[in-house]
Amino acid sequence: MPKPSHILVLRFSAMGDVAMTVPVLRVFAETYPEVQLTVVSKKHFKPFFNTIPTINFIEADVYGKHKNFGLLKLANEAKSKGIDAVADLHNVIRSKIISNYLRLQGYKVATIDKGREEKRKLTASENKKFAQLKTTHQRYADVFEKLGFPLDLSKHTFPERQQLNRRLHSLIGQHTKKAIGIAPFAAHDSKMYPLEQMKQVISEVHKTEKYKIFLFGGGQKEEEKLKGIASNFENVTNVAGQLTFEEELALISNLDGMLSMDSGNGHLAAMFGIPVITLWGVTHPFAGFVPFNQPMVNQLTADREQYPLIPTSIYGNKFPEGYKNAIESIKPEKVVNAVLKTF
Repeated sequence: MPKPSHILVLRFSAMGDVAMTVPVLRVFAETYPEVQLTVVSKKHFKPFFNTIPTINFIEADVYGKHKNFGLLKLANEAKSKGIDAVADLHNVIRSKIISNYLRLQGYKVATIDKGREEKRKLTASENKKFAQLKTTHQRYADVFEKLGFPLDLSKHTFPERQQLNRRLHSLIGQHTKKAIGIAPFAAHDSKMYPLEQMKQVISEVHKTEKYKIFLFGGGQKEEEKLKGIASNFENVTNVAGQLTFEEELALISNLDGMLSMDSGNGHLAAMFGIPVITLWGVTHPFAGFVPFNQPMVNQLTADREQYPLIPTSIYGNKFPEGYKNAIESIKPEKVVNAVLKTF
């Protein structure tokens, strides 16, 4: 059977998980320029792939025209593009419907092994197997190897910093300070550093007068909170709700560092090779979600002597009583020291 020449790549959500595909697809495009890639994902994530000009993109409207049997429409749209293989990087019901439909028609399909059993052991409260698991980036790469395209992720090269438009230039202003991003929110409270402690971090970092700080977030509540924090400091700017998504990515690509929770913004910065410090609450780097190419020294974790059951879940949505605020055990001075040393 000939090797595929046009692969359909499925990964619908979430933001951080889709962002984690980008370095892998970049390595693929550099290693196998003769093979076409068509990515199916949410419309909002299309700008992620702008730095890989050879990638085609199909918008997945899974709550609208591609809902339920509409997924077959999506599969047929991909067929019309000339695909001859499928890389399912998601392995959920929606992606299985598409990949199985195409498999029945003779298309070669490879699906991600999410390592569910080893993750279950890592997060177990009894007989926990506390060990580093394979990274999500490598799990994505393994899917392409199954299709006959091994990838060496160490061969990755980061894209150039993106051009800043007039609005971003005026936002950044003329200064000689280092530009750093801080993204204090996460999908679950158990993954979020308390805002009072984060304010201490911002205050101490700001005092050094070495940094221009940009605050990232999404949603009206977050915007209001960040606006309130920024108003207390001369060199702190809230960008939540102020920029288009493309502008936000361009700004991130021009930062000198990003401080993030175990959440999407850390992965966005890592896509561009920006140093990222990640704060971990009831989740843990061992589950394989460390932002791309970031060293373990940049992963600041909750105190496992105090909270020995960490990680209690992969996504931060489950934890035993008394663990919700485990992330508070990361002292603000430790975070400040990491920022000053790393950025």
